[in-house]
Amino acid sequence: MKIAVQMDDIAAIRIAGDTSFALCLEAQKRGHTLFYYTPDKLLMENGQVFAHIKALRVADKQGAHFKLGVEKRTPLSEMDIVLLRQDPPFDMNYITATHLLERVGGQTRIVNNPFWVRNSPEKIFVTEFPDLMPATLISRDRAEIEAFRRHYGDIIVKPLYGNGGAGVFYLKKADGNLSSLLEMFARLYPEPFMMQRYVPAVRHGDKRIILIDGEFAGAINRVPAKGEARANMHIGGRAEKTELTARERQICARLKPFLQQRGLFLVGIDVIGDYITEINVTSPTGLREIKKFGGADIAAIFWNRLEEQGKIKA
Repeated sequence: MKIAVQMDDIAAIRIAGDTSFALCLEAQKRGHTLFYYTPDKLLMENGQVFAHIKALRVADKQGAHFKLGVEKRTPLSEMDIVLLRQDPPFDMNYITATHLLERVGGQTRIVNNPFWVRNSPEKIFVTEFPDLMPATLISRDRAEIEAFRRHYGDIIVKPLYGNGGAGVFYLKKADGNLSSLLEMFARLYPEPFMMQRYVPAVRHGDKRIILIDGEFAGAINRVPAKGEARANMHIGGRAEKTELTARERQICARLKPFLQQRGLFLVGIDVIGDYITEINVTSPTGLREIKKFGGADIAAIFWNRLEEQGKIKA
């Protein structure tokens, strides 16, 4: 297959934990032809979508992990698969990219389906399952936020379209910084903010669960560093091997039909205790960490399933 990867600057990635890189390594191993481009290289002319792509070869050696060919303006409809793997922020630039990718046409399959990536933002998609998530408020109204805090005590405050734990704050009931935090958020973000009841079980870990075509593929537990409420590994979270609980299997089963219907093929969900907090559909990560800790080779599962399905448009 001819596979184009739309991602951020490949020179800047840390390959030890990069899921896009893991997918590229496995595709190359299978003999597929890889191409690479960054989102700014995507364009549409007279209704046809192109990208300035470069042939890509990868090697599992940081600093010498890629080689690129000559840039060529190419219709993306010539590709069998386009991997939509750029990281958020989920802003108008990201949304525009999904609109363009929807217009690729032909038999090209976009993974994940750009229509549903655009219409399933991580922190809003999860609200379709209120019985599976902690108490949550989405608002920028100070009175509403203060009332929510009075009712639930310790809360988490975070931007609605952030990623990687950036801008996530844990405020205890007696913390006097809420007003200052809301002032700062109001200057930084035009959209509402998300508040959630703090789940103390995060001290035991924030579990990342990977689903391929709606099916459980693997999981890793991420334990926050001392004094930290966020478990993201790039900010000091510790990864550890894990198994699914009965509750987590129930959560996966609930999500499966929704993910399959929307063409959300590679998804990462975050679970703390008995609650799901996010459904990551833009550029979910965790594949290399799961394999490192003895879990499944999810990159292989990913390509096995796509090869079985053939060139089917999402």
